[in-house]
Amino acid sequence: MSNGNYRRRLGGRADGRRIRTLTGFANFIPYIMPSRCDSLNYYEQSFEITNADRWFRKQRISGYKGIGALHLFIAAYIRAIASLPALNRFVVGRHIYLHNEIEIVMTVKRALTVDATETTIKVAFAPTDTIFDVYNKMNAAIDEVKSSDDANGTENFANLFAKLPRPIIRFAIGCLRLGDYLGLLPKSLLDVSPFHGSMIITDLGSLGIGPIYHHIYNFGTLPVFISFGAKRHVYELDRHGKPVERKYIDGKFVMDERIVDGHYYASVFKVINKLIANPALLEVPPEVVNEDIP
Repeated sequence: MSNGNYRRRLGGRADGRRIRTLTGFANFIPYIMPSRCDSLNYYEQSFEITNADRWFRKQRISGYKGIGALHLFIAAYIRAIASLPALNRFVVGRHIYLHNEIEIVMTVKRALTVDATETTIKVAFAPTDTIFDVYNKMNAAIDEVKSSDDANGTENFANLFAKLPRPIIRFAIGCLRLGDYLGLLPKSLLDVSPFHGSMIITDLGSLGIGPIYHHIYNFGTLPVFISFGAKRHVYELDRHGKPVERKYIDGKFVMDERIVDGHYYASVFKVINKLIANPALLEVPPEVVNEDIP
């Protein structure tokens, strides 16, 4: 997340600041791999949530109705950014930037039926947010969508384009791509774009299926796509050789390798795994929030 004292410079963007002190090799990589489809890494992990499941039940009794894996994954990701801020970088126009905010994007169906409409929400967070902050902000955004059939800003923008003749749509999309490449898109447009944000997540557990590897969009700034599936029960042997029941959630991650190296991503997953195993760590803000390099 950008330092609040940052002033936009030539070559900057409304949604992020350019990282100007990277090594020559790091700056060179976006020229070798100019699009996200060139630079995707895929990772999967099974997260044990035996302890988290007990924590969820305790919080639901306390009044946090419906708190679950979605809130935990998002809160863990935000806390990872607080510790390892380069996770919030993105690549556009062959330059590497840091997002000004932590913005999580998610697609929401207004009802769990085949013909129900869907839309996207984008929710902004601070690196100091707790899992309870995540719960309140995400639920407020989801409830707003599900309680109304009216189109939101993203849908209104898409509906406007869809009414135009195809040649004009192609020309307009070309202008958007060029504007994004040059960092000229206004913040009002970036705020409603589902293609611009820190991370996009999908909860396939709510559909009762496992996770998928979902592509990242070439247009926009999203560097990571997270998909997680339904909870599953497994019987394993403990250290004494006795069978015990454990619960897992499988997650799949598609990542833009240009923002950080493999060691950095590995450090991120260690933080996320630790937090998912012990959600109580997310009940309070982090003691320290680290800043990315200039």
